[in-house]
Amino acid sequence: GLGLILDYAHSTKNDSFAKLLTDSAKKFFLSDKDCPLNYEPSGEDFLSPCLGEADVMRRVLSQDEFAKWLKEFLPQIPTSASANWLQPVVSPDPSDPKLAHLDGLNLSRARTLEGNASALPQDDLRQHGLSAAAGAHRRAGLAAVTGAHYEGGHWLGSFAVYLTTRRGTEKSQAPNPNNQTTSQAGRSK
Repeated sequence: GLGLILDYAHSTKNDSFAKLLTDSAKKFFLSDKDCPLNYEPSGEDFLSPCLGEADVMRRVLSQDEFAKWLKEFLPQIPTSASANWLQPVVSPDPSDPKLAHLDGLNLSRARTLEGNASALPQDDLRQHGLSAAAGAHRRAGLAAVTGAHYEGGHWLGSFAVYLTTRRGTEKSQAPNPNNQTTSQAGRSK
């Protein structure tokens, strides 16, 4: 979603586009609270609306602002190292074109969970819950990248590459709209 577009704007050094995306994300999402993760998945999702929104906001807010915002937006994140709060999904039939999307959901959830954990202060205990859920989703998602079925095989690899390369969460010096360097989690210093 919007996080991928923001990655594009930073990697191409399109500062005006990055500023537009940053301003728009804040306008659209800054006042959101209590995102209903229990509505996911709908049966053929491959992106998590709640985790995707948090993934965008971690890129446009300072670390402290993001930590505060996330507490209101996803209050169900535990402080313990438990993945029980957000279990990976299982595709009942990976050869079904719609149900194969659920394997992609595990990969995209893992990526956004890892990104959101990396954006929190080091002493924020929610990192434990986010990391535990990310690990469970990573294992489930990568196990589905087999190429056995065209329905997932032709696109799951791109999600796996984005996850395993940590694009969007790695250290970079990409310019941002305020001409500041960008920190590890894609936030302004």
